Amino acid sequence: MIELTTGDGQKLSAYRADPDGAPKGAVVVVQEIFGVNPHIRKMADMFAAKGYVAIAPSLFDPVKADVGLGYDEAGVSEGLHLVKEVGRDRALAEIQAAVDSVKEAGKVAVVGYDWGGYLAYAAANRVNGVACAVGYYGGGIVDDYGEKRKVPTLLHFAEDDKNIPPEAVVQFRAFRPDVSAFSYPGAVHGFNCDERGDHNQEAADKALERTLFWVSQYVEGQPPILLKNSGAYAQAKVDKKKKKKSAGGDDLGPPMD
Repeated sequence: MIELTTGDGQKLSAYRADPDGAPKGAVVVVQEIFGVNPHIRKMADMFAAKGYVAIAPSLFDPVKADVGLGYDEAGVSEGLHLVKEVGRDRALAEIQAAVDSVKEAGKVAVVGYDWGGYLAYAAANRVNGVACAVGYYGGGIVDDYGEKRKVPTLLHFAEDDKNIPPEAVVQFRAFRPDVSAFSYPGAVHGFNCDERGDHNQEAADKALERTLFWVSQYVEGQPPILLKNSGAYAQAKVDKKKKKKSAGGDDLGPPMD
């Protein structure tokens, strides 16, 4: 474990796994409501084995240190309580600290599970230095569709997730065509975790294949090319035009690429 410090001076620990040889980039692994438990450490180790520096910040540390809960009713109850105490903004500040701590390795992806899936989705627009984001069955994502994505975002949903109805996922896709969202037949919430009774190996394998491709594409590859009518590219063009008009008042045509 290593120690991180947020921008406002909060201290927290993080599990870090380093690859053999030079890293291809980095992955911030964002925990479920159960803390940085063996499953999250296993995910970090997996990304390290694929050639990335992997770091899993202990988001509960400012409230309660060294949390690693089980998947029983007591674990769920305590985890939900800690999530409320920490809150989204503090969690995102902690993810920012994790991103900053590994950026020397190259571009950084954020991959989250459950609560961490929602935080990864939020981090895509609110954490600096993120190349791409991947979220697994994140509660609240389908209700948070108002903003265009600033970085490429991949989402995994379970078709039989009682917490995230499939019709809500369909509606989310309609609102956010700039997000790649996949659903997995026969899978339920938590399907990626092989320590839970809800584990679905087929869905987990397919989601991992897509996740690794996504990370390799945007962490190792070139920056994405965005269309003129969507996202950051369009905003940049609008800003350029405004600046030109205010500077000289002459419309010299569209800005050069």
